[in-house]
Amino acid sequence: DALAELLGRTRGDSCATAVSAAGSAAGPVRVAAFDVDGTLTRRDCVVPFLRQVAGTGVLGRRLAARPVSVATLARRRDRDGLKAAATEAAFTGQPIDRIERLAVEFAESVFATGLRPDTVAELDAHRERGDTVLLVSASFEVYLRPLAELLGADDVLAARLEVADDGFLTGRMVGANCRGPEKVRRLHAWLDEHAGGRGNAHVTAYGDSPGDRELLGDADLARWLGRGPMPR
Repeated sequence: DALAELLGRTRGDSCATAVSAAGSAAGPVRVAAFDVDGTLTRRDCVVPFLRQVAGTGVLGRRLAARPVSVATLARRRDRDGLKAAATEAAFTGQPIDRIERLAVEFAESVFATGLRPDTVAELDAHRERGDTVLLVSASFEVYLRPLAELLGADDVLAARLEVADDGFLTGRMVGANCRGPEKVRRLHAWLDEHAGGRGNAHVTAYGDSPGDRELLGDADLARWLGRGPMPR
């Protein structure tokens, strides 16, 4: 329950509001950066995929056996610690071929029944205008890649699973969890590589949770799709 509460959130009705962020860096490259869970999708994707990979019972037993309990991490509100614990419990020793097959199936299911039509319409409008569309998310890259292909998005910045030389997952993520300030760092790195830097881009960002605050604050135009006021 603690894992579902902190990694997967129940969503209510949204109040979509356009907010101009401080500073403007209008440039030749127009980029739309979309959070995924709760922004593009109706609900969390992380916990359902973990359960699909490992099974609810196995996942629960492995988490219960950890030296630092899920309950302790939950009391600390340690989202990154919970994410690391759940990643280790679900993925350690899994062959990447199996995970990629499950990821494609999961992405197809999300695409068929799990998307928010209002946000997908915004994404489609950006594509029609010729904007570059990015998914920037703490969800796992392994299923966001096939979902991005189905949506017509251009690239994915997300949580990456570490694969050993033998083709099996280590249970660790590559780099930091892609939430909060890490979303901005990853976006800026992408812009440096593909768009001539942040100063050469006009970024519209979409988010729905406190984990998107920095991404929205960095944007030239922020679209808050969550409940209540946008976090500052």
